[in-house]
Amino acid sequence: MAEPERPGLQTTRETFTTSDGVRLSYLRRGQPGGRLSILLVPGWSLPASVWSAQIDALGSSRTVFALDPRGQGESDIPDHGYDISTRARDLHEFAAAHAPVIVVGWSLAALETLQAIHLYGSAPFAGVVLVDSSVGEDPAPAPGTPFTDRLRVEREHALEDFMRAIFRLARPEAELRGLVDGALCLPLEASLSLFPTAIPREHWREIVRALDRPLLYAVTPQFSEQAFNLRQHRRRTRVEVFHRSGHALFADEPDRFNRLLVHFARSIRAD
Repeated sequence: MAEPERPGLQTTRETFTTSDGVRLSYLRRGQPGGRLSILLVPGWSLPASVWSAQIDALGSSRTVFALDPRGQGESDIPDHGYDISTRARDLHEFAAAHAPVIVVGWSLAALETLQAIHLYGSAPFAGVVLVDSSVGEDPAPAPGTPFTDRLRVEREHALEDFMRAIFRLARPEAELRGLVDGALCLPLEASLSLFPTAIPREHWREIVRALDRPLLYAVTPQFSEQAFNLRQHRRRTRVEVFHRSGHALFADEPDRFNRLLVHFARSIRAD
């Protein structure tokens, strides 16, 4: 018979209201204490629950927040605010309300994290973890068939392929179907607006090179050259390459990723 969880270690779903009145949903596990909290932010169209392996493992020793950005998961789907600066403001406001936190931004959320720092400063963040996202270093990602074109023509099939492709290890069909259905809740044009295609790559490079907080950059091989180039210009950057994982490397190799976060947090003086 399994032992009951200690009080305060259950995962709860709570809400946070942004300055423009949007209700953001988030998962929380653990209790406030002397250790730094961790804020997990998923990528484009994904819910907070994609971080389940991190919530369960890390929430036993520190407070962990996993945020549903506006339009995703169980957060509100307003008729506005699907640009990177608004979502960066959402992230900054949430982080400021729970500061200090180590922010972990995956994919699009890595860029939203950098934009939040660019617009509002790094004060809420004790450390920054960027996960498998281009940060403007060379080489630029190879061009391919625009994903946005597929979304306009065959959105559901495009999302099905996308959800399968982000994991290297097979996931349950019910889980993948749930991710697709969740992504379909956001209107098409709003989902397309989330991509910051009009911002030059150099913008992200300038922000990340100037970052005044401890930085961990965890990537798959597609971004490994960018990661090592960043470290040449920003020597304090810790780089970890996940050679056996898909884009959702924290789901494919959760134990390794969780150990990285624990070690990174311990390396920050305030922890």
